[in-house]
Amino acid sequence: MGIFKSKQQKEIEKKMLVKRTINSMNKQINKLEDQKQVFIESAKRAKEKDLDAQFQLALSGYKMTVQQQRRAQEMLLNFEITAQMKDVTMMTSEFLRGMSEISKEMTKLADAKEFAKIQAQFEEAMVAVETQTDQMDNFMEMSQETFYNAGKDKSGKTTDAEIEKFILEQTGDGLSSESIEKEMEEIRKKIDADIN
Repeated sequence: MGIFKSKQQKEIEKKMLVKRTINSMNKQINKLEDQKQVFIESAKRAKEKDLDAQFQLALSGYKMTVQQQRRAQEMLLNFEITAQMKDVTMMTSEFLRGMSEISKEMTKLADAKEFAKIQAQFEEAMVAVETQTDQMDNFMEMSQETFYNAGKDKSGKTTDAEIEKFILEQTGDGLSSESIEKEMEEIRKKIDADIN
């Protein structure tokens, strides 16, 4: 392979980097999901052994992991949207380059009357591209605002008491395993809904 890479090779490498980054972020999100289970198990063992300080530590670790997972999911979404915007920008750039070449060729072939018509079509195409860019900008601003608002603490989120109740029920304080599983699933759904 030569010292100088072709434009196509560079583009392939960029796409591979984007794919690796997305895969890496997804792996991190999955690791954080596993880490939540580790904290739940630690909290259960601490409660069974009546180790209140370790129970509180595991509870704090669980909450911190939920926040990290939320941030990782927001970062992944931002990255994916940005990568898609780059693709749209490249497509627009190629379109404009193509339109420019076509317009030059058409100018050579057309008389002045047809040129005016082609110029009008070209200007119409440019307005359409501008409109598309404005719509994408609006979309990104709305997305950023949504991400910002999603990260704020809102009423209706899972409370510390609900998380503690969930973990206490895992210790088997007189509840059947079926009712514990049902309660765990409800708490997990609520926590997952808070994250998303």
